[in-house]
Amino acid sequence: MPGRVFLWSLVSALAGFLFGFDTVVISGAEKTIQALWDLSPALHGLAMGAALWGTVLGAVLGGWPTDRLGRKRTLLLIGGLFVVGSVWSAVADGVYSFMAARFLGGVGIGVSTVAAPLYIAEIAPPDRRGRLAGMFQFNIVSGILVAFLSNYLLAGLGEGAWRWMLGVMAVPSVVYTAACLAIPESPRWLIARRGDRAAGAAVLRLVYPTATPAEIDAKVSEIAAQPGESSGGGFWTRRLRTPILLAFLIAFFNQLSGINAVLYFAPRIFGLTGSENALAQSVGIGVTNLVFTFVGLYLIDRLGRRTLLVVGSVGYILSLGLCAAAFFHWAPPFRAAAAAVDVKAAAAALADANPARAEQAARQLDAAKAALTAASADPSAGVAPVRFSPGASPADAARVADAALREASAAAGSGGLLVLVCVFAFIAAHAVGQGAVIWVFISEIFPTRHRASGQALGSATHWVFAALLTTVFPVMIAALAPGTVFAFFCGMMVLQLLWVRLMVVETKGVPLEEMERKLGTDP
Repeated sequence: MPGRVFLWSLVSALAGFLFGFDTVVISGAEKTIQALWDLSPALHGLAMGAALWGTVLGAVLGGWPTDRLGRKRTLLLIGGLFVVGSVWSAVADGVYSFMAARFLGGVGIGVSTVAAPLYIAEIAPPDRRGRLAGMFQFNIVSGILVAFLSNYLLAGLGEGAWRWMLGVMAVPSVVYTAACLAIPESPRWLIARRGDRAAGAAVLRLVYPTATPAEIDAKVSEIAAQPGESSGGGFWTRRLRTPILLAFLIAFFNQLSGINAVLYFAPRIFGLTGSENALAQSVGIGVTNLVFTFVGLYLIDRLGRRTLLVVGSVGYILSLGLCAAAFFHWAPPFRAAAAAVDVKAAAAALADANPARAEQAARQLDAAKAALTAASADPSAGVAPVRFSPGASPADAARVADAALREASAAAGSGGLLVLVCVFAFIAAHAVGQGAVIWVFISEIFPTRHRASGQALGSATHWVFAALLTTVFPVMIAALAPGTVFAFFCGMMVLQLLWVRLMVVETKGVPLEEMERKLGTDP
């Protein structure tokens, strides 16, 4: 495979880096933003989900610029959206301005999940398509790791740290946009959409440098022979029911695993066990994701897409099931420990608050103290009942909470460690299975004339459920026991395993022009 094809794929896949960074960077800022603007759980969920609702719009509309403007111009558009969205979100002066900025960046994410995997699939040789298209996922997890690490390093910059966390994304966005200027247009788009056989052939000669002129001409004719949009009916036809259903369900199950909830709210989830190192532990999520994405990309063209989905499903079920069991078994001490951590954080926030925020910070401390008092009243918590003296200073409240935290942590024993291990195992299962497969699989299963629409369908489904889940997750955690939430995700992964075993076909090594015959979608 020519090095230039790898380089073009890497540049296109850098959209995935921005996607991953933008998706996760909010995890380090979400608690500060909730406290800063005193958001209710419902409004907090909307603010956190604003980017994801933007991805829905971007995914739904992403097929239009990808088909009409071309793959390359669309990738350039994505870079511009990321630059504007990151700078705007960093300087937002209110929750609604912040939501608008995040929404705009989300549009860029949504379009990227249509254009980038599709571009890579169309320039990649069939025997390398899985690994090259999988680079989009590799860059997603690289962006996730860098975002977690960036949040950890910037957390000490004071009240404005969250603005730096969000604004720093403008730097890689500019680099990505500049790099896109150097890649060629997709040869399949040039031939099938624009009708420019000469330009398409020129790119194909770069992709297949050892091919003879006759072989290049045959490839051009094969692509050009694909029926146009007016042939074989539109997108929503019975003939395309198999790839449509496959694209919808793989995206549906991807999100019903709970992956975006874990990525968006990782520090909060670890905090539910009483962890005071939640940001540092979140970096571990990024490292785990990156390592096992390497494993998935190594295996995807060897074992195949379907096998990886089976392996990932089993990993999901075991990790989510054990995580739910841990939250149920150690619920009382976890609740007390988490409440104690909240008191300590609220006391520190009140001590550092400027006069304009002092009253709000005091209310938040009172609410945290009431929660710890209630949690410690449960005999199963393993904590002596906590009482706060009237008029106690923030420092006194923090000392009382610290003592309660030590008692609750001792009562929980290894429970917190088990949750941490289960979350890391969940991330590993996702990286090897759904994470490595989804964008490759969707980009392969549709005919050329419907590929952008099919990619848009899969992406839109993915982001609709991601937005719904992220929007309601804060409400779910406030209303339900954490064990119940993780048990729900586990149950959904049992259904995914059944779906993979019964319905999913293998696409490994199949040329795109032959995929129609394999799926029964040829005219």
